[in-house]
Amino acid sequence: MPAIVEFPTVVKRALEEFGPLFENEPSRRHFAEYLTGLLVAERKNVSGINAEFAVTTDQSCLNRWINEVSWDAKELNEKRLEWHQSKSATRYSAKGVIPIDNVLIDHSGELIKDVGWFWDHAEARFKIAHNYVIVNYVCTSGKHYPLEFRRFRKEEQDQTSFKKQTELFRELVDFVVERDIPGAFAFDCFFTSKENLNHINGLDRDYVADLKFNRKVWFKGRELKASELATQIPEEARKPVSVGDKNQWYFTKTVHIPDVDHPVRMVILWKRKNGKEAIKMMITNRTHWEINRILRVYRKRWAGTETFHRDGKQHLGMGDCQLRNGEGQTRHMYLVMMAYSLLVVQMRHGCAREWTHTVLTTIGEACRAIGKETMARTIDWAIQRATHHGWNQHEIHAHLAIA
Repeated sequence: MPAIVEFPTVVKRALEEFGPLFENEPSRRHFAEYLTGLLVAERKNVSGINAEFAVTTDQSCLNRWINEVSWDAKELNEKRLEWHQSKSATRYSAKGVIPIDNVLIDHSGELIKDVGWFWDHAEARFKIAHNYVIVNYVCTSGKHYPLEFRRFRKEEQDQTSFKKQTELFRELVDFVVERDIPGAFAFDCFFTSKENLNHINGLDRDYVADLKFNRKVWFKGRELKASELATQIPEEARKPVSVGDKNQWYFTKTVHIPDVDHPVRMVILWKRKNGKEAIKMMITNRTHWEINRILRVYRKRWAGTETFHRDGKQHLGMGDCQLRNGEGQTRHMYLVMMAYSLLVVQMRHGCAREWTHTVLTTIGEACRAIGKETMARTIDWAIQRATHHGWNQHEIHAHLAIA
């Protein structure tokens, strides 16, 4: 959307809410420009964002703002989370779910701080990328948004402060606990280590996690693989449960895992009652939870992680930043999270936003609606200049930088 003459409504409201965190007007304007670019720009890097505006400063100014100018991205993030608590649909609640997962964000060069070669299981290839561990929040309303992140650095990149991804996981757990954010943690088998399980349980917090089929468990006085345990469960011991619009069969039992300092309730799922091989195994430290509660928490793991990763990459420029500076990359990610939060609040299932006159149901739909709004503002501006100020088309084109 080239030739933007006015910030969209969503960004104007964000400027009112978060603008006071920036010390001067130029910094606040760059904040609004960057957010607008993440929402509507075709290329969501510094030069691409700067080129979207009819009247703006040189792109070096925006580049300095994101890389060098003094402002606190963590303070901005804390304010964003506080702001979510003022909205009924995005407030924390005891029934909320807190998924944690990692995501690879592609880059095209190796000179960017902290990028490296990582194996992408989804694409079955190595790629140059950042590896982020992100904690999210899924509200009882169904809305969800990211809370915080950590960027993984390989040991050869930073030997003095190297941390494993499981350590970054525990840092994010502590981030949640320190802020008394309620809810149950949910994560996949990559993070189901004894250190992580013991850490969460030691903080008296709930979790539901994937369990690898080759993980050892104690069952009836024997140590065996979880997959071996599943084969010993007779058909008559399996019970039906509805998972979405399908029926599956489950078995649940309290077991112990070697080196895990607390008992866990294990859930095994089969597609059919007489299925030979299980399709999923989960564990929770809440041994008194019934099956539907365990599955409800686990199902929200996908909603809280994969959808943010997908929408952040496809619509909000999560991987478009080519800044080599680590601080710039960090600030870019916090601003992507801010843009996502602004749009999540706009999502309604029964009422239209006054600036779109339509019901917004997806992040992509919201970005397109904001693009239409900014285009309409530009058209209105051009008509006003032609009818009330006597500008000819060449003057309008020149001002909009589309000559």
